[in-house]
Amino acid sequence: MHNLTHVSEFHLMGFSDDPDMQLVLFGLFLSMYLVTVLGNLLLILAVSSDPHLHTPMYFFLSSLSWVDICFTSTTVPKMIVGILTHSRGISYMGCLTQMSLFMVFACMDDMLLALMAYDRFVAICHPLHYAVTVSAHRCALLLLLSVFLSLLDSQLHNSIVLLSTCFKNIEIANFFCDPSQLLRLLCSDTLLKIMITYISGGILGFFPILGIFFSYYKIVSSVLKIPSSEGRYKAFSTCSSHLSAVCLFYGTGIGTYFGSDVSYSPSKGMLASLMYTVVTPMLNPFIYSLRNRDISSTLKKILSWRV
Repeated sequence: MHNLTHVSEFHLMGFSDDPDMQLVLFGLFLSMYLVTVLGNLLLILAVSSDPHLHTPMYFFLSSLSWVDICFTSTTVPKMIVGILTHSRGISYMGCLTQMSLFMVFACMDDMLLALMAYDRFVAICHPLHYAVTVSAHRCALLLLLSVFLSLLDSQLHNSIVLLSTCFKNIEIANFFCDPSQLLRLLCSDTLLKIMITYISGGILGFFPILGIFFSYYKIVSSVLKIPSSEGRYKAFSTCSSHLSAVCLFYGTGIGTYFGSDVSYSPSKGMLASLMYTVVTPMLNPFIYSLRNRDISSTLKKILSWRV
């Protein structure tokens, strides 16, 4: 195809062109979105209503729930409206806005998962210094730093797209304005795109993952020194839910973002994107509430009081 110099809108790839499937997809994604929003709001309500949960660990967890709601809201409502109206078009500025918000909340998700791992590391490996090391003031500063780095990463993507004068195509092989797909469509220098991808990947993925791996390496080393099996089980159980969320989010997100153009499959890419943009935020409240007795008991009290 000829390179396009003036693009007014992009076309998003849907999950199916079959008219009979549209109602099924609408019901599926609407229910997943509602479960995500309600589940995360319940988790935030549980943390805010119980004074015993006003600790750094639950502060980061409630922040993660807020980010998950915003993260899902950047992609799913547009997709649901597109299914209803049988329209897959999105304006140029709408696409840039969606990509920008997506990058902000995706990066914040990464940072918060790393901060939660750091919190567990200090609590298990240095319990006597926990109150000083992970103070309320420091937690707020770490959260603000996460917001700043997320905005920086988002603007990095926005600037490279805005500086581009042409696109190879207007078809985006995903159900939202995926940053990795937009970078593939640019006609600009390949070296520049690679640099942006890996600089952003370092901010978004490498350093948070490195922090998580280091934290859990220290945690495992400390837990194995605990003499009683009951103590080891209790220490590992506080980390299992967080590890499950990390594996779900990073396992699909990194493969999608760093996948090569040669091996990229649109259908597999959309399924992987669906996992970390919709499924993971939906499962997070269940992962953290079912494996956490404090949150489970608080939720039971809230629900019984409502009844």
